[in-house]
Amino acid sequence: MELPKQYNPKDKEIKLYEFWLEKNIFKATVNSSKKPYTIVIPPPNITGILTMGHVLNNTIQDILIRWKRMCGYEACWIPGTDHAGIATQNVVERELSKKHIYRKEIGREKFLEYVWQWKEKYGATIITQLKRLGCSCDWSRERFTLDKGLSDAVKEVFIRLYNEGLIYKGKYIVNWCPRCATALSDDEIEYNEHNSYLWYIKYPFYNSNDYIVVATTRPETMLGDTAIAVNPEDKRYKHLTDEKIVLPLVGRKLTIIKDELVDPEFGTGAVKVTPAHDPVDFQLSIKHNLEQIIIMDINAITNDNVPETYRGLDRYKCREKVIDDLKSQGFLVKIEPYTHAVGHCYRCNTVIEPYLSDQWFVKMKPLAEKALDVVLTKQIKFYPEKWIKIYQHWIENIRDWCISRQLWWGHRIPVYYCKKNGYSNCPPIVSRNQPDKCPNCGNTNIEQDPDVLDTWFSSWLWPFSTLGWPEETDDLKYFYPTDTLVTGPDIIFFWVARMIMAGMKFMNEVPFKNVYFTSMVRDLQGRKMSKSLGNSPDPLDLIDEYGADSLRFTISYLSPLGQDILFSKEKCEIGKKLCNKIWNASRFILMNIGDSQEHKFDLNELELETMDKWILMEYYITVKNVTDNLDKFEICEYTKTIYDFFWDKFCDWYLELVKPRLLSNNIKTIMSARFTLVKILVGCLKLFHPVIPFITEEIYQYFKSLIPEEKNNISIMLSNWEVYDNSFESIEAKNEIEFLINLIKEIRAIRTEFNVVPKSFIDIVVNTDDEKKKLIIDKYLSNLKFMTKVEKVLYEKSKPEYSAVIVIDNAEIYIPLKNIIDLEKEKLRLEKICSDIENQLNIVRKKLSNEQFIKNAPESEITRVKLIEKESVDKLVKLKKYIEMLKQ
Repeated sequence: MELPKQYNPKDKEIKLYEFWLEKNIFKATVNSSKKPYTIVIPPPNITGILTMGHVLNNTIQDILIRWKRMCGYEACWIPGTDHAGIATQNVVERELSKKHIYRKEIGREKFLEYVWQWKEKYGATIITQLKRLGCSCDWSRERFTLDKGLSDAVKEVFIRLYNEGLIYKGKYIVNWCPRCATALSDDEIEYNEHNSYLWYIKYPFYNSNDYIVVATTRPETMLGDTAIAVNPEDKRYKHLTDEKIVLPLVGRKLTIIKDELVDPEFGTGAVKVTPAHDPVDFQLSIKHNLEQIIIMDINAITNDNVPETYRGLDRYKCREKVIDDLKSQGFLVKIEPYTHAVGHCYRCNTVIEPYLSDQWFVKMKPLAEKALDVVLTKQIKFYPEKWIKIYQHWIENIRDWCISRQLWWGHRIPVYYCKKNGYSNCPPIVSRNQPDKCPNCGNTNIEQDPDVLDTWFSSWLWPFSTLGWPEETDDLKYFYPTDTLVTGPDIIFFWVARMIMAGMKFMNEVPFKNVYFTSMVRDLQGRKMSKSLGNSPDPLDLIDEYGADSLRFTISYLSPLGQDILFSKEKCEIGKKLCNKIWNASRFILMNIGDSQEHKFDLNELELETMDKWILMEYYITVKNVTDNLDKFEICEYTKTIYDFFWDKFCDWYLELVKPRLLSNNIKTIMSARFTLVKILVGCLKLFHPVIPFITEEIYQYFKSLIPEEKNNISIMLSNWEVYDNSFESIEAKNEIEFLINLIKEIRAIRTEFNVVPKSFIDIVVNTDDEKKKLIIDKYLSNLKFMTKVEKVLYEKSKPEYSAVIVIDNAEIYIPLKNIIDLEKEKLRLEKICSDIENQLNIVRKKLSNEQFIKNAPESEITRVKLIEKESVDKLVKLKKYIEMLKQ
């Protein structure tokens, strides 16, 4: 057996994934002999494509599910996609418009046919991409939020909540997109800075020449004003009591109200109140019993509730006319530049309009108490815990949830109306299916509510609807509650909190036990990665260039819990170099273990040497630490722990130390070396597998036949996770090998600092009374010769002339330099380096003593400069010590 010289992920990853699918390794079944471990995927939109956020989120889920699968759990990762109401409808409308086909012309039924056709053709794009990433989901369980089973769950929940009085219909101010003609949830709004203006307008008192000045960013909405509001603590307006105000351009009489919601710092401290077109004004209208006048239609065109001269205008055309008329009639006092955040529809980028409309709502307070309790009592644990306070604040200030959307694509609201003679006083009919007739009057003219439910209304049921609820399925009994949710903190309210509420309400149990909130992926300038900024690489391009393993490892390695990731394409070299290291080490081991029939990997028949015991001890410490990292959801620490062990202790030290033994004639030392190499390599492959599944599977297939307990495994995924074994603990082995490593490091450092020719051999003189140290040096003389070019070791008390000195554990080791280097030339070279460092140090210290720098520079920059100072001082001390050695 021999590994090819190079590993090409392009050649292997797709084939390996097909192998896993063919062997049905990802499939989870109800298994009473195993404990379940369940993750439900945060369902990506069917309009979506793989982003760096998806890469991070799904890599973490895959790490957890592969780890638990290897730990013997019935690991079930449920995949699926979200129908994404507004996003999908917009995409299909745009596509149809290119063919001059328009939704309102073809009607609802025909339009939905087109959407389903689009979904079948393009809706699985991101699922295909997740497979390229290596996600080990149980694809036989793939769900879609508009599947019949999930639709049945949605209807069941709506009807139950309605019958309990927790769902109601009423007028409320909502975020409205005039272009999409639908209400939007808060998470469907993107805020952008707008350079606009504040218009200061006179509002005259009734029967008086006096007036009050208000400032507004939306002067067109004044046509719907029903009051003027001031803060009761504002001294400027203490004298105002029952005065009436005349609304300019309209002539309507307004009252003055006083309320603490008014910000006295905004504008003049007096604000116009337009209840139907501003959320704060709507709250004021409820408290103060004000009229609510809607002045626009669903497309933001002014209606008949405004004076005739302003009717039928787009809101911005209306604004222009209002401003012109205010100027000409003497009501406009001044205009000031003003920058503020303005909400836009996240799909079509239209500026949203706060809008009073009839909508369906869920009363949230009755659902919130249990959802808060299970988090505060740690029945659900948050990682990191900082999100608990944010969650608690939102829950304690929760508002009713607007669940209706004025769309055609989505879950149609299961409410029907009797249309007897075109109108009926009969109450709404809430039903799973359209009734044949009105149960109140017998009329057969029945019409369903035209609205659909908010997309989140289906996804808040995701942890149990995907398992068959409302049916009492075996899957639901076995796999629910799920174990871990991995998601972004940006949807903690819209999805996480609501899933907890739904779980407690309908299952009387938490939907998951742990929530891992992922980091935000940012560019090197700290900006969130996005298509609009053009600062986000395409993950599929990265997979093509570096391989999925390299991308997965890099992004996991860079993601400390609770901190954002600074990512760039070039950082994928971290993962690429690691994969190359693993491949080359595996290739070396495979080339040096001989015929597999010769191996007797039975510890009872082997005599392990000290370096074997040391590396096995270090390996099992790593096993323990890696497992602890994963238990605590410390994904970044997990990758760093196994990386450091494999690269440093195993490859850089054990592999180098063991090479002379592999060339010896002693069969015992050869066999113990081979055993240790294979044991630790395969163990490391297992520890690495959750994060880099492809390359570990490929190499495992070459090695599994060498180990009795591994050879019958179809895949590394079906092998057992490594378990800590303390039988290899040995302080003696640790001290011995660490002394040897430190000695090699110091000799190498001296050779480098004094510019010793790499190929030239050196002698060392050892001065110590510690016989154990002498024995160690003699024992590993072949390693010293191989790794540091030490030709002879002399044991003397006196220090040779012109020698470099190493002190390790009270043993003094001298390296005579007189006949190896040009002493004078080397002294001048080191003095020049010292001079350069001192100059750099002066610049750094000058910067650190500059008060303006300390005051204005980012903390990260100050830390960086201080680190340069420390490193320079340390280097300077070391070099000056070396110079003194050359003066002897």
